This record gives sequence, C-alpha cells and structure tokens, in this order.
Amino acid sequence: SPKKRSKNFKEVNMGMSEQEALKEATRCLFCKKPLCSIHCPVEIDIPRFIDAIKNKKYDEAIKIIKEKNNLPGVCGRVCPQEDQCEGACILNKKGNAINIGGLERFAADWELHHHKAVAPGGFATTGSGQSQSGKKVAIIGSGPAGLTCAGDLARMGYSVTIFEALHDAGGVLVYGIPEFRLPKEVVKKEVEYLKNLGVEVKTNFIVGKTAVLKELMDQGFKAVFIGTGAGLPNFMKIPGENLNRVYSANELLTRANLMKAYLFPKYDTPVNIGNKVAIIGGGNTAMDAARVSLRLGAEKVYIVYRRTEKEMPARAEEIENAKEEGIEFHILTLPKKILGDDKGFVKAMECIKMKLGEPDSSGRRRPVPIKGSEFIMDVDTVVVAIGQSPNPVFLKATPELEVNKWNKIEVDPKTQATNIKGVYAGGDATYGADDTVIAAMGAGKRASKAIDKYLKGE
Repeated sequence: SPKKRSKNFKEVNMGMSEQEALKEATRCLFCKKPLCSIHCPVEIDIPRFIDAIKNKKYDEAIKIIKEKNNLPGVCGRVCPQEDQCEGACILNKKGNAINIGGLERFAADWELHHHKAVAPGGFATTGSGQSQSGKKVAIIGSGPAGLTCAGDLARMGYSVTIFEALHDAGGVLVYGIPEFRLPKEVVKKEVEYLKNLGVEVKTNFIVGKTAVLKELMDQGFKAVFIGTGAGLPNFMKIPGENLNRVYSANELLTRANLMKAYLFPKYDTPVNIGNKVAIIGGGNTAMDAARVSLRLGAEKVYIVYRRTEKEMPARAEEIENAKEEGIEFHILTLPKKILGDDKGFVKAMECIKMKLGEPDSSGRRRPVPIKGSEFIMDVDTVVVAIGQSPNPVFLKATPELEVNKWNKIEVDPKTQATNIKGVYAGGDATYGADDTVIAAMGAGKRASKAIDKYLKGE
C-alpha cells in the first residue's frame, strides 16, 4: 500500500506472476507487420519472445530478447513502453495494448531467479578467433548507452573496456534511479552478464583526468564510444539558490543511491531533509526526487511545475505513484525567489501563478506569468529538477570534440559518429532525443554497428 511503501525503499512494482504473464501473452495478435518491433529503439523481435512466453518457453524468451537487448531487467522496469512499442500496438484501437514491458521484465526476472545469465547462442565473445577479434574499443561511461554499445561489440568479437568515473558501474541506472524503481541488484546482474561476454570494466577512472581521450587512443584503442551522460545539474538562476537545503535532484538522488543515505544510520551519509520539501520540475527525475524525499522523512512534499499536468514529461505511472503516496501537485506555478532565515537555511519560497499561452519550440504551450498572483509557499527544503547538462570535465579535456551551444556533443544521427575519426557518442551527452534509457540504448546500438563497419574498413 502507498502508506507502507512510502516509508521504505523496497521495489514498488512487483512485476507479473507466471499466471498473469501467460494470460497477457495470449492477448497478442502476432501481427504480420509488428508495429511494436518497428517502434522498439533496440529492435527486439517482440512477437517472437511473447510467443515463447505463451508456450512456457521462458529460457527461449529471454534469449530472443537478448539477441538485441543486453539490459532486459532494466528496460522492463524503466523503459517508457507507452511511447514506444506499446504505443504502436494495434490493440490500442480496441482497448489496452499488450503489456510488453511487463512481459519483458517477467522473462528477465525468470532468468534472474532460475539460473545464471548466459549469452544467447550463436554470438561470439572476445577472443573468439573471428578476424576482427582482438581490436580494442574503449567505452567512456557505463550508463545505458555505454553498456549497450559494449555488449554488442563484445558479441561481435571485439576486446571492449568500459571506463567508469564512479565506483559502481551503471551510470544513471545506479546513481539516478531510486532503489524502489530499479533495484541495484538488477543493474549489478546486467553488468555481470556483460562481463561474462568479455567486457572489462574499470571503475574510478575519469576520462579527462585519469587519462584524456588521446591517451586512450595511444594505448591501442582503435575506436571510442563516449557515453558520459549529463551529470551537471541545471539551476533556475533565481535569488536564494545558494541557501542551505537547496539541492539539485542529481545530488539528492546520488547521495541516496550511491552513498546509501537510505540506509542511515548503517551508512553515515544522511541527507538534511526538512519537513516540507518543494521539488521544482515535472519529469521522471522530479518524481523520483519527490518520492525519495518522502522516504527520507519529509512530512510534506510538493511538486511545483510551471505548466499543467498534461504537459508533464514524467511517465503516467510515476505521476500516479507519487499522488498515491500523498505528494501534492502545484501546477501552473513558477518559483521566483527562495527565502532564507538568519542562519542561511531555506524558510520559504516566493512563487507566481502561470497561465498557458501559445506553443513554444517544444510544441507545448508556453507558460506566462499572471500579474499580481505572487504568493509565499511554506517550505524548508528545495530540490531543483529541471534537467542536466553534459559533464564538463571530459569536454574541457577534449577541446577538439565538436559540441553545440548547450555543450552537447554533435553526432551523425545515423551512425553516432563525432567529428573525430573513430570516435562515436550517444545518450544524454549528445544532442537529440536520447534522454530516456531506451533511447540511449538505441544510440549505443547504432554506434556499435557503425564502429564494427569502421573497424572492418567499410
């Protein structure tokens, strides 16, 4: 129940039972032209794996998924299927689409609980004796884009090394997404699977400090994939943002995830959360920050968003779960100033009410302030969740890399190639629609195919 789960970090969505999965699989029409597969960024043969589940061939189902997807346990939990495969399902015309994400998670969890993850048959791993085997590829960053690219290249027979800045592999999957949405153990198992494919993972290695890009290439890496993500939080640039108990969502979630603040006092990394917390933003990260704040002891948590709920980029499931747990939504509201007490801590926030005007470049109606509608919100903690920018450490150390005005790496959208020969990039570090886990994975997959062609001299 929401009341119980909001007090702990245990996984909220429990997944499908075998009976539920079998019942759902029988609903599939097995279309001759499966729009679900066409709209899957990583090209999974969806009808074929659903058919395997329908016939209780669960081992076969997970092998089919892993022909294209190295992270099924992750995708089954956090991929926005409603905008991808499920959104294209023909059954939407009659009612509800097939729960493809739930079935993918069922197959992944079946493997997780019944035996050690193994590679699907027919794929080469490092040292397989193929002609291209032995050529070294470096992957910078172990988020979803990097992990996908690494796994695909390893199965093609390349010697792949991931360089990860933090002490755990997984990138945003481990530092950004809370335990109750994506358990660390699931990510750990997916990374172990890649290691079984022959991928080497070097943690605590910051490309840009420990070594620069040119030094990696001088070490014999014939190609490089950059998946450094977006680790630099954006702020609103309003008065009071430097007060105590103003956090970026990035900091809050990283403390809770990697520093194990949710296990305090077992781990001595508490987060100073007040009684009334305002989260600024309307995306999945904002929902995560709100629900984490609740679990860290906040009495009241508010989502403050300048548009209406209809324009919120967060998944419907995340909004629904947040509401169930008692989080209050203040829509059409924009913070103007954060107010502090005489000790430098947040004591309130001045806001103004908004109305929707004409659509902007995103296609959403632009919020316009209502004159004279200012009011004071009683809060003692503010968490800013309005997006991130690429990590500047790597970019400053790689001035030869072409970036746009937002410091996003410019790439060819078909191949993910950068302006540097043999260097590719994808995920949140690049310009484009790679801002979800599955979109980043799609970029990693495109890059792996392009790297393969490049190293073969095609």
